[in-house]
Amino acid sequence: MAAGTVTKLMNLLSNMGPRYVGFRVGRELAMRTGLLKSRFPSQPEHKDYISLEEWKARSVHFFFRSRESLTIDRNPEPLLKKNYEQIRAGRLTFFNSTVIDLGPDYDWVTNPDTGHKYDARLHWTQIADYSPVAGDIKYVWEKSRFAYLMDVIRYDYHYEHDCSEFVFAEIESWIAHNPINCGPNYRCSQEMSLRVLNWTFALHYYRDSPALTIAVFSKIQFVIYWHLQHIKNNINFSRIAVRNNHAITETLCLYLCGLLYPSLPGAGQLKRMGKKWFEEEIAYQVYPDGTFLQFSMNYHRVVVQLLTWGISLAEKNNEKFADVVYDRAGKSVEFLRTCMVDENGFLPNYGNNDGALFFRFNNAHFRDYRPQLDALGALLSLDLLGNPISEERQWYGIEQGGTRWQPADGAYEFKTGGYFVMREPSTLTFIRCGNHKDRPLQADNLHLDIWYKGENLLIDAGSYKYNTDEATIRYFGGTRSHNTVMVNNEDQMLKGARFIWYYWSQCISAGLTAQTDTFVFAGAISAFKNAGKGIVHKRTVVKSRQRPEWTITDEVTGAPNGTTKTQIWHQYPANVRKLIFTAVDDQGNDITLQKTDGWYSGLYGHKEKSEECYFCTTGNVITTVIKVDNP
Repeated sequence: MAAGTVTKLMNLLSNMGPRYVGFRVGRELAMRTGLLKSRFPSQPEHKDYISLEEWKARSVHFFFRSRESLTIDRNPEPLLKKNYEQIRAGRLTFFNSTVIDLGPDYDWVTNPDTGHKYDARLHWTQIADYSPVAGDIKYVWEKSRFAYLMDVIRYDYHYEHDCSEFVFAEIESWIAHNPINCGPNYRCSQEMSLRVLNWTFALHYYRDSPALTIAVFSKIQFVIYWHLQHIKNNINFSRIAVRNNHAITETLCLYLCGLLYPSLPGAGQLKRMGKKWFEEEIAYQVYPDGTFLQFSMNYHRVVVQLLTWGISLAEKNNEKFADVVYDRAGKSVEFLRTCMVDENGFLPNYGNNDGALFFRFNNAHFRDYRPQLDALGALLSLDLLGNPISEERQWYGIEQGGTRWQPADGAYEFKTGGYFVMREPSTLTFIRCGNHKDRPLQADNLHLDIWYKGENLLIDAGSYKYNTDEATIRYFGGTRSHNTVMVNNEDQMLKGARFIWYYWSQCISAGLTAQTDTFVFAGAISAFKNAGKGIVHKRTVVKSRQRPEWTITDEVTGAPNGTTKTQIWHQYPANVRKLIFTAVDDQGNDITLQKTDGWYSGLYGHKEKSEECYFCTTGNVITTVIKVDNP
């Protein structure tokens, strides 16, 4: 084994810990020997674990009793009708971004991006997450989440048009094409959890519908039971190997299904263990300052929605989580609201983003976080928007308001997660400078995001796709697609396979102060260990109060003589307002601004060209002044 390989393996062990490495080795052995396959029986004999009559007679409470019990103000918006008609025609919006025509008779196992059809007869352990031929498996998973049912149900309610037969026909079609524990749609327990939760929502909405027959319910309860067995028996993969929003989704699903399907065999154990695990995951994954271990705004919103489901349904059934859940929920709302732009509800496009928005109860833009933050805030007695009760709240059955809360203008530090925010009436300045005790997904430390009058002027390039060619993955996940510095064209960390990085960058120091005429951020990270030992990147950002002007000084020390330092800035070409850049080196000499084409992905699976501006020097310091042109 080469010395470099040994070094990387030792670094992986140091980063991830022996528990992770041991689990991955054990799981790989179980996969190859067939032991893992034997734990998940395929195509078990059908059985009625719970009858429709039993389910209807239970005493537990959902967000609402049925369609007929809802009192939401009806608002038949044309966009809602358009979305519904699109779905009925077999055209689905993927990742809240691109509309793809699947046709009316989609088989649920064909990747519409590549045309590859998975073999639904194969056991899920024999299905690869990614192959160059099959392409990105997320394209198969997307419809099978059944998140689109929320659009159908909202159309049903607001237009008073019964869609129950269509909804149950879709579920039955999925069941017919996906044998238990076989095919790509049993590959991911989080996808299975979302499917169960969305089916459960549909079951409650159509509780009193004639279309919900004994035969239909029998099929659904059987598949739900085996989904839950799969999730339970595979939970350590999410809790040890993945340890992110997957684990939160899956543990919450076990708790909620144990609560909502009390007659299912083993429901009590699912409820107890799911609740315990969910509390542990929230306590671990959401840091005490309200930031989130995935370093991703959108994945943090995923957790916000899951917390809203969990807290609301627990309260409706006179149950309560551990205090830490409510504390971290409240801190999450405050953190995300602080990073939110008031004009449109957008946040920086920061961190991995696969377009996930599992439960859509509104027609707002995907990047608008206001509906989700408002719902959880109201549940926690915080009024974030000061508006009348939103539709999002009403679907959750949240009627209470709360104390008006919004972040004041000023400087905000979230040091555990490593975020620093300067808020002013017309500007939002966002900086990331943090440690990594948990796995980073992008090499983006000391990234700077600038917003002016609701417009994102310095952008984060986004994620695009998790499964594509190596160069594209490195660009979007790497340092070059962020507003920071590269050394000799190297990323801050060394890219490994899939979601692995070696030699994690770490924060040495960071702080933000508000002064009379300025805000001043000063931070330093250790990084670029693959380019040399002891390299430190220091960044100072001085923001002039009440003026759209920033002075950024980047100093790189410890790099070998002659190495090139490249300071990179990304702008979206369609922006109405432009930025003016000027820079000097440590001798006060002007540095020439250079430009090239970059890429921007505001939504998963979609990319477009951006303008990439950069300054290069072999010295140690670049000081740049950035101003808004014609503010």
